[in-house]
Formats: sequence, C-alpha cells, structure tokens
Amino acid sequence: MDLQARIYVAGHRGLVGSAILRALQNRGYTNLVTRSSSELDLRDRDAVFQFFGEQDIDYVFLAAAKVGGIRANNEFPADFIRDNLLIQTNVIDAAFQSQVRKLLFLGSTCIYPKYAPQPLKEEYLLTGELEPTNAPYAIAKIAGITMCQSYNRQYGTRFISAMPTNMYGPNDNFDLNTSHVLPALLRKIHEAKQSGSPFVEIWGTGAPLREFLHADDLADACLFLMNNYEDSEIVNVGVGEDISIKQLAELIQSIVEYDGELRFNSSIPDGTPRKLVDVSKIQSMGWKASIPLDAGIRAVYNEYCKQIEITI
Repeated sequence: MDLQARIYVAGHRGLVGSAILRALQNRGYTNLVTRSSSELDLRDRDAVFQFFGEQDIDYVFLAAAKVGGIRANNEFPADFIRDNLLIQTNVIDAAFQSQVRKLLFLGSTCIYPKYAPQPLKEEYLLTGELEPTNAPYAIAKIAGITMCQSYNRQYGTRFISAMPTNMYGPNDNFDLNTSHVLPALLRKIHEAKQSGSPFVEIWGTGAPLREFLHADDLADACLFLMNNYEDSEIVNVGVGEDISIKQLAELIQSIVEYDGELRFNSSIPDGTPRKLVDVSKIQSMGWKASIPLDAGIRAVYNEYCKQIEITI
C-alpha cells in the first residue's frame, strides 16, 4: 500500500480495528477513512453501498464484528450469526462493486473444529464439529472466508483472510457480561482487590489452554499481510504458545497484586479444551509476534486503572 492510498478501517473503535488504525497512522498513512456504528450501520446494505460509492476506497481492513465471550455467545446466538453475516456480506460485496484494490477479512480461530489436532493448522477448517457455545459466530466467520474465496475465484478480486487467536490490548471490552476471558479476569481480580474480597470466582475448571495475542501484534500482522500476501487460503495469526486459564489467572493475580483465593466454578462449561494455532505459515513469510504476555497484560492493566480513575 502506498502512503497516499485511501484506506477504510471497518470497526475502528474496537480492540482490533483501533490497533490497525494506530499502526497505519504510525507508519505514515494519512488518507484513512473511518465511521462509527452510529454514523454507518454496516448491517444496512443501502447505507454501506452509498458509503462505498462516495468514498473511492482503495483498501479495506474488515475488523468490524459482533464479538463476545462464552456467556454472550450462549445468550445471544441469533444476534451473533445475523449481525456478523450482515456486516461482512455488505462490506465484502460493496468492496467488490466499488472495485477496491484489496480487502483483508478478519476471522477467528473459533472457526476450527472443537477437537481438531493441536496446534491448529489452516487446513483443519471444516474437518469436524464446532464448539457449540460459539458455533453461530464461527459459522458466520466461515461464511465470510468462503465469500472472500468465492469472489476471488469468480471475479478475480484480491480478498484475503486472517485468523487471529484470542486477542487482548488497548480498547478491550471489560463488561463482565460480554467480555472475553482475559479482560474479564483482569477486572474481576482488580475489583476483588479493591473491595478486599477474600476470593474471586472464576468460571470453569481453569484447565483449558488458550493463546493470547496483543492487538498491536495483530495489527502489525494485518499490515504485513496486506502488503505481502495474495493467496485465497486463510492465514493464522498468533504467538505459537498457550497458557492454561488457571495460569493466566495466577499471572493476572500477580500483576494486580491480589493476595486472595482463586476459586474455580467447574459447573460452568469450559468451552474448547485447547486452542493453539500453528503459526508456521505466517512465520515462514517473515512475520512473528513480539509482545510478551506479561508485558502486554501489565500495559493493559495500567490503562484500565487510568480509565477507572477518569470515570470515578
């Protein structure tokens, strides 16, 4: 991408989109296009097509999505499949119709089968049953991947798809009803420390293994792929290492300096037993994650504490 290219970041206020926007700005890209959800509802086909028709966009980073943790996916499955199908269908089709030069679609590693071999290779897609707790979201993402591949095949477009592992970083969601595990644990443990609670209840057994990628690393990977990758096949983005939820909780406990007890509620489902991605494909292209988990969580926690001070 040349520095004067007109680039649209869909979902620029979210965890991933805001990181991509920062990365573009830090590298000298100035012709950037953004719209908040109140300014442009990506579920509205007519509004999306009007927007693309007016903006003359060269490149699209499709980071907009309805996302959430196990609880949100369990309680609102229809919302997750409907909203994500609408968002990605409208943006991908409008990008094609307006002849954008290239689009990067962001999926998720939840697209892989629940019991796929570990680490998860790109070719494991559609080889088994999905994890039931987030199947509607995963199916929507699989549809987005297939849509990009189909447009490339039929129309010769340059639509690529990246599959990031579990994300964390600045602008994360700390709402306990909808957040993912890392920000939820950080908030729970921080509030327990502040209130003097003798224990923190953590959902599940603590046994599942998860991989965590900082949003700034993902943004760097997205720019790398936009500049260097042309294939229709998906690309995993991760760190290549995982940690148990119990170990993660203990790490956060240490960072927050909370000396209470961590109690695991095994009556709540764990979800997928393990989810580690094989990152050999993107590493063979010359990209590797660089932000250590400990340092990344410390930075997020510092930002979270500052946000709390502002809102009090």
